[in-house]
Amino acid sequence: MNNTESFTSIPWILENGGKAFADLGVPNSGGTKLFSVSGHVEKPGNYEIKMGTSFAELLEMAGGVWKGRKLKAVIPGGPSTAVMTAEMISNAKMDYDSLSKAGSSLGAGSMIVMDETTCMVKTLKRLSYFFYEESCGQCTPCREGTGWVYRVINRITEGQGKMEDLELLTSVSNNISGRTICALGDAAATPVLSFIKHFRAEFEYYILHGKSMVDGK
Repeated sequence: MNNTESFTSIPWILENGGKAFADLGVPNSGGTKLFSVSGHVEKPGNYEIKMGTSFAELLEMAGGVWKGRKLKAVIPGGPSTAVMTAEMISNAKMDYDSLSKAGSSLGAGSMIVMDETTCMVKTLKRLSYFFYEESCGQCTPCREGTGWVYRVINRITEGQGKMEDLELLTSVSNNISGRTICALGDAAATPVLSFIKHFRAEFEYYILHGKSMVDGK
């Protein structure tokens, strides 16, 4: 075991017992979890909550969506987990099974909150560039696929996208997933597939008009 978060739980468990720790959470997701909440919230930071706590409660702890704006989307567990719409996550609870049933996963608890002014196409471009740069290049599907994904999304944001690019992105991502030695391939494919699935209209608008339907740029 080399996870710092797990190590920090050990003193409490030694003092109070494993069952007491597990009982803090819910079945199959015992104990507490640290969430690093970033993005469009009033009070970004690290929050330790009991497993099974509602998303609404966690968001309230972080001060809610900033500037009085509306919630648009959330990446609950870090860039490698599927994006969720506001409707999907609003009634979700923060534990393994609940988030899985809601359409994403707990991941590392690195939550990214996005308000209504967020362009999902530009957000995916930034995420895809991260995975493109992080690929070590050992596995061909990841080495070549992450490059293809980033270049295609970049082409869309430059106003040169084609409608068939959405199927190309889906195909490339599906051919990365499950075909690499480490988990980076799956991590790179997940945001692409989920962004296009839940916010396809934004991608189509960008392709047709050469600009974002959110900020007009």
